[in-house]
Amino acid sequence: MLEELLKPLPFAQTMTAAMLAILFLQSGLDKVLDFRGNLGWLTGHFAKTPLRGTVLPMLVVITLTEMAAGALSAAGTLHLVVHQTRGLALWGAQLATLNMVMLFFGQRIAKDYAGAASLVPYFLLCAGAVLLLGL
Repeated sequence: MLEELLKPLPFAQTMTAAMLAILFLQSGLDKVLDFRGNLGWLTGHFAKTPLRGTVLPMLVVITLTEMAAGALSAAGTLHLVVHQTRGLALWGAQLATLNMVMLFFGQRIAKDYAGAASLVPYFLLCAGAVLLLGL
C-alpha cells in the first residue's frame, strides 16, 4: 500500500487533497471562530457595492462552502490513503473551486482588484486539483 501511495500520481493526488483540506478548514474555522469580526470587515468592504444588503447570507454561504470543501478534502485524503479512491477528494476540490470563483466575484464587485488577483493562485490550485483528481 505505501509503495502505491508513493508513486507520483497517487502521491500528488493525496498531497493536493491534504493541501486543500488544510487551506479550507483553516479559512472556514477562522470565519466560524471570528464570525462577528469577519461580518464587520465584509460589511465595510461591500458598503458601496450592489451586494451591501447581502453580506450576512454571503458570509454564511462562503463559510459553509469552505467548511464543506475542507471536510470533503480531509475525508478524501483519508480515502486516498486507505482505499485509493478519489471521489471525496474530487468533490472537495470541485467545491473548493466553486468557492474561489465566488470569492473572486465578490472581490471584483468590491473593486478590490489586488484582492481578486491574490485569489488566482488558489483558484489554479483548486482547478488543478480537479484535473489531477479526475484522472
